Amino acid sequence: MNLWPRPLKRLQLSTERITNRFRLNSLQGFVSLFLVGTILSVALAACSGGNSGNSSSETPTASNVSATKQNVELTLVSFAVTKAAHEAIIPKFVEKWKQEHNQTVTFKQSYGGSGSQTRAVIDGLEADIVHLALALDTQRIEKAGLIQPGWEKEVPNDGIVSKSVAALVTRPGNPKGINSWSDLEKDGVKLITADPKTSGIARWNFLALWNSAIKAGGDEARATDFVTKIYNNVPVLTKDAREATDAFFKQGQGDALINYENEIILAEQKGENVNYIVPDINISIDNPIAVVDRNVDKHGNREVAEAFVKFLYTPEAQQEFAKLGFRPVNETVAQTKEVADKYPKIKTLGTVQDYGGWDTVQNKFFADGALFDKIQAQKKR
Repeated sequence: MNLWPRPLKRLQLSTERITNRFRLNSLQGFVSLFLVGTILSVALAACSGGNSGNSSSETPTASNVSATKQNVELTLVSFAVTKAAHEAIIPKFVEKWKQEHNQTVTFKQSYGGSGSQTRAVIDGLEADIVHLALALDTQRIEKAGLIQPGWEKEVPNDGIVSKSVAALVTRPGNPKGINSWSDLEKDGVKLITADPKTSGIARWNFLALWNSAIKAGGDEARATDFVTKIYNNVPVLTKDAREATDAFFKQGQGDALINYENEIILAEQKGENVNYIVPDINISIDNPIAVVDRNVDKHGNREVAEAFVKFLYTPEAQQEFAKLGFRPVNETVAQTKEVADKYPKIKTLGTVQDYGGWDTVQNKFFADGALFDKIQAQKKR
């Protein structure tokens, strides 16, 4: 992971642009270049923290303030279903950091719907780290100026730190015989799912359905007809995944529910009896992690924040994700017998990149007036 502060990178680029404006064959240009070189040298010394001979009276830069503190605080903002995993992983990181740096790290944690968490961060919730349900939400924080471009290249796996697939939950005994995505378009089958206009998981649900039609050999016309029929079988679109789960389990609505596989595994671990299948044509539900640059530089805890993000990719942390229902992104962990036995192999696994990435998917399916709005408009006639 690159720990060189991004503000310094931007300063270097700005300096290069300034120097190009001057010519060396003029006195004015020589003086200007001398001043620019002096400024850059000072900035480099400040960002690197200087050499061992620096006096303790010097003021540390924002990104390194945490190195002078006995205690460091991080604010983690994540989507709801990651809570159990983070609560298992955080103590391991805290212990490791204490042993290696003799600092105590404390965490403020916030969990909720990915979309609402994204809006909260943009509106002022000072997250140091965001772990969200889909890269589209992280990109929105980037566009708001809080995360610098290229965040997904700062860590392994293009920033994806946890992943899952979609599962179909049915009633006990599966009285409607729902065994595949195609069974959801049958007359008389009622599906419970959230609204993809307001819910991150619901966008994944829609994409899982679209992907199943395409990967089964259909064209876009077939896929459009397929998802239209299925959403005509949705009696009510809930605001988020939690409301959809409550509608299905607590209120007894519907014959089937689409949910994250990890949510179902976690429910089983809590003693609930859940009837479900994991279709062998599926979508890789990829969840990204990112450091919120503006906030970590303000709080002076970049080093610790980046170290925590890096720690999430280690086998130790990935094993905790795997225990709690997430499919590990670390291949060493994924290939262990315990994990391989726990998660059924997916015959055909699609990704959001198969459909152009999240910007393309959002504009094609979920933007105002896009395909999903057209489906809903047709349904209301």
